[in-house]
Amino acid sequence: MSVYDFEAKTIDGGMQRLDAYRGKALLIVNVASKCGFTPQYEGLEALRQKLKDKNFEVLGFPCNQFGHQEPGNEEEIKGFCSLNYDVTFPMFAKIDVNGDHAHPLYEYLKQEKKGILGTGAIKWNFTKFLIDRSGNVVGRYAPIHKPASLESDIVALL
Repeated sequence: MSVYDFEAKTIDGGMQRLDAYRGKALLIVNVASKCGFTPQYEGLEALRQKLKDKNFEVLGFPCNQFGHQEPGNEEEIKGFCSLNYDVTFPMFAKIDVNGDHAHPLYEYLKQEKKGILGTGAIKWNFTKFLIDRSGNVVGRYAPIHKPASLESDIVALL
């Protein structure tokens, strides 16, 4: 099993199979518009712009499970990201990352790479999962890790 076995609803309402990203290194991030880490959108977009021609992509998954910091609907989220951070990387519909209604992709990611002290649960917005070009989960980074600090790990996969 790999991330390529999943699909998710895009922010525009269509379904996207993740095998469309086969052969690319991915950074999968649960994002939010009203979080102290929200400025990381800028760093995520900068990474994408710098490395997109080397088979790298960022995938953003809005989530409202942490402090209700993503209260908007998909149209509002898309507008916020475009207007404030000029986000061009793929964004998906709002999902749950923990609990009974967690998206299957996130259940898989958490199973493949545990967090601190071996816990699976996502602790906050802007938790990042690094996926190699074969669809394997190779890294998990806490929200405090700024996108730029992941560049060398990403480049090693390209």
